[in-house]
Amino acid sequence: MGDAAADAEMAKRVAKGVAIAVGACAGAWLCSELWDRTVQKFARSTWTREHMRYRPGTMSAYFAKVLKKHSDKRRKRRPLRIYVDGCFDMMHYGHFNALRQAKACGDYLIVGVCSDSDIMANKGPPVFNETERYKMVECVKWVDEIIRNCPYEITEEFMKKLFTKYKVDYIVHGDDPCYLPDGRDAYELAKKAGRYRQVKRTEGVSSTDIVGRMLLCNSNNKRSVPKHRVSQKSMERIEYEFSEMNGTNESDGTDSEDDESGGSYDGDSSPYEGSEDGSDPESLTAASRSTCMSQFLPTSRRIIQFSDATSKGVSKDAKVIYIDGAFDCFHIGHVEALKAAKALGDYLIVGLHSDDIVSKQRGRQYPFMSLHERCLGVLACKYVDEIVMGAPPAITQDLITVFNISCVVHGSVHHGSAVSEDQYKVAKDLGIFKEIQSPSTLSTKGIIERILTNKDKFEAKYMKKSKSEADYFKNREYVHEES
Repeated sequence: MGDAAADAEMAKRVAKGVAIAVGACAGAWLCSELWDRTVQKFARSTWTREHMRYRPGTMSAYFAKVLKKHSDKRRKRRPLRIYVDGCFDMMHYGHFNALRQAKACGDYLIVGVCSDSDIMANKGPPVFNETERYKMVECVKWVDEIIRNCPYEITEEFMKKLFTKYKVDYIVHGDDPCYLPDGRDAYELAKKAGRYRQVKRTEGVSSTDIVGRMLLCNSNNKRSVPKHRVSQKSMERIEYEFSEMNGTNESDGTDSEDDESGGSYDGDSSPYEGSEDGSDPESLTAASRSTCMSQFLPTSRRIIQFSDATSKGVSKDAKVIYIDGAFDCFHIGHVEALKAAKALGDYLIVGLHSDDIVSKQRGRQYPFMSLHERCLGVLACKYVDEIVMGAPPAITQDLITVFNISCVVHGSVHHGSAVSEDQYKVAKDLGIFKEIQSPSTLSTKGIIERILTNKDKFEAKYMKKSKSEADYFKNREYVHEES
């Protein structure tokens, strides 16, 4: 009897000890996790970057090193996952730069793309359908995963799904406000949860101005609007302002040309951002050439940011593919052509023609985007390994030798006039020229027709957007840009 009681007492002690040990381990793990997250958040905060940067001989130098080391160790154990969402309609280099900055906030970038129905309900009709927008986002080199048909508003239910199913650490958006139709902040819940980060909006780019440039391209639908009658930023105003910039008028037919190409237009800078309300046509001075002057300021740092820093260059035995063109306003037609070209070899080089060459080949209103803007669009594509800025219009033996080109590719869908017979003569003589069937038949005309079909709705959409952009520029403050 005594032995049984002793055994029972011993069993209770063992069970109690095990329970204490398990509880202690769970508590230690929980404390460690909370500490990791707290330090991680503090280490990556804007205040830390600005005020605790390395300064030899100070305490901040020591703490900065410790926090960075701790942050790096934790990120090796579990990469920091970032979520960013949007419509991504008519994508331009501003969208690409936002995705680049979002990826710089962490290690793994998840992008949510809104459905057509959600965009229609909250912003107005999209130019591109959701399938086209999915493909455009998937082609961006910084994107690791996309979520289709994501809600326009970050609801409590969807935010919980992001944190549990997708293991998202932070939700990221630009510093420009994003409001729902009822006036609420679309990211209000993420901000309250302390899981929101913002990135700097890219200056000198506007979707409104893209619409104007495409409308100008379609001279058959263009109407001349007297200066004294233009009082608001309507579609007629946009068409008029771009006509003024390009030195065109109703009787000038030089800007009327066949736009059958693999191209639509996705992004550029607004010519009337310098004016408070954009109402002074006299402020829009004509450029030395007919192409619309961009507000984009090219810098070497921006080109480096968009280049693939991890690329080790081309190997000696690699099959190098070369494709050239304007790639004006990077779009899904370009993406499909580049994807098909990359499948033919190991290393894809894209030659971008200079502004003057594009203007001479296609018409004086082209290109809509400057060479540097076009470079950013192409560099953001994951199928591209290298670009040649200001590439010659005709393939030469020197070009083939310098870049060790194995195959010169051109798409079957041309913009405007047919390709010159002499343009690829050297490549054809060497037997390395190949014309690929362009997977997409999307053309500039098709995109313009989409806009003209819903002209009233687009007008209301962009007038509303212009007002919100004006408020943003009036009250904006400096925002640190992620490298």
